[in-house]
This record gives sequence, C-alpha cells and structure tokens, in this order.
Amino acid sequence: MREDGRGLYWLIRGYDSTMLIFEKRVKISHFPREQIRRLLQSLTARAGLRFEEIVGAHARRGTKIANNLLRVRPDGHSYMCGHNPHFIATIADENGKPLPYPRSLNEIGRS
Repeated sequence: MREDGRGLYWLIRGYDSTMLIFEKRVKISHFPREQIRRLLQSLTARAGLRFEEIVGAHARRGTKIANNLLRVRPDGHSYMCGHNPHFIATIADENGKPLPYPRSLNEIGRS
C-alpha cells in the first residue's frame, strides 16, 4: 500500500437486499472522500427514492419533512448509504482486497 494512494481504488457496490445491482472500481485519486459520499447519495437516490423522499433528505434536520434516507455512514473501512437498495464504497487495493481499518478512511483519500 502506498501512502500517496497510487494503486488504491474505491470499490463501489450497490445491493438490493443481498443481490448485487451495481459494481464499479475507480482510482482513489478520482474521488476525494467528500465526493465519494455525494456519489453514494446520488446512486442511492437514483436507485430507490421517490422525489418527495429526496427533498426530505436534503431538508434541514428537525423539520417536518426531513428524513435520513441519504445519510452516509462510515462503516469500518467503508462508507454506506441507503437501506434497500444501499450502496457501499470501500477502499481496496488493485486486487479488490479491502484495506484494514482504521488506516484506510483516516489516512487515505483525504483530498
């Protein structure tokens, strides 16, 4: 593993329940952490939310229409968004092997 992120990838997967519905591997340098979070939100919204739910996901917390349907959660060496369907982005090496936590999200992909 290289400190500069070369040879590392985001492995992005989408699931409907346990069925894989999307998979894409992109160089980590193409997506800083904040962008990968926004990408997961976009994929989740496109795959399973109604317009009203998307509006509520962007509303101010605590308001009547607000919801957490597009909340991105760190999960070990990954980020997750959604429930069903849901999307996961994991930092992996060139072979698709996830990196050990906590190094991956804390030290790599900070741009």
